[in-house]
Amino acid sequence: MSEDTRPTLAARLDDLFRSVRPQGRHWTNAEVAAELKRASPELKVGGVYLSQLRTGKRTNPSQELLAALAKFFGVSVAYFFDEEVAGSVLSELAAVEAMRQAGVRAVAMRAAGMREENLQAITTIMDQYRQMQGLPPVSDETAK
Repeated sequence: MSEDTRPTLAARLDDLFRSVRPQGRHWTNAEVAAELKRASPELKVGGVYLSQLRTGKRTNPSQELLAALAKFFGVSVAYFFDEEVAGSVLSELAAVEAMRQAGVRAVAMRAAGMREENLQAITTIMDQYRQMQGLPPVSDETAK
């Protein structure tokens, strides 16, 4: 999401905390730890340890913890290790974040059910407005 110098695991875990949110706010480390323990009581995890993983102070979580984190955040364990999987997940999370914005949701709702040629015309107009505002272009691949 942003250029940083943290180890890859830390950055990817932190991206999940920042992107996968309950009702407009971020999960706290303590909340996630409690949810993980509720799902797997034998799992040894606490809020402080999750904070250390997110900042890169700790870098070697157990396979069980990574699997639990992946399940909690709804991603594949490969997200933590595979650049391509991580990129795909982050693109999806960015799309979800965009849809959270009320204006984007309103546009999407109005577009539902329209014919392809009408959607194409609307897309062209939106691209022109993005350009006028100095926003980067959105490719069809990015929009998927």
